[in-house]
Amino acid sequence: MYTTPDLRELGGANVYLRNCASRDVLGLLSNKWVCLVLGSLSSGPRRFGALRRHLDGITQKMLTQTLRELERAGLVDRRVFPTTPPQVEYGLTPLGENLETLLGSVRTWSEEHIDAITAARAAYDERAAQAPKPL
Repeated sequence: MYTTPDLRELGGANVYLRNCASRDVLGLLSNKWVCLVLGSLSSGPRRFGALRRHLDGITQKMLTQTLRELERAGLVDRRVFPTTPPQVEYGLTPLGENLETLLGSVRTWSEEHIDAITAARAAYDERAAQAPKPL
């Protein structure tokens, strides 16, 4: 049986190993709100309220959590302007811009293939609803 080698000993990461830190990064990237926030920021920095209006369905709490996670990961930069009241703006870091290129392709793919996915789901549900046929 083939076992995936532990590339960390050689200076690399291996997401298939349970304790590899790259798996944590993969978990962050698989969050739909992370993908959508990065996409929203791809056109330029935005304030919190503008982000919330752009991301239909996100709660204030979820947007706050997502932005903090992205800032902590070095993907989003938070800038506070010395005004009264203080204005806060969020923008992509160079690392975030690099990632947004990849996630933008995933969003485009999902928009282009939604009809095929919807049809496949309907066909599956129809097959699953039928009584099993004897062999």
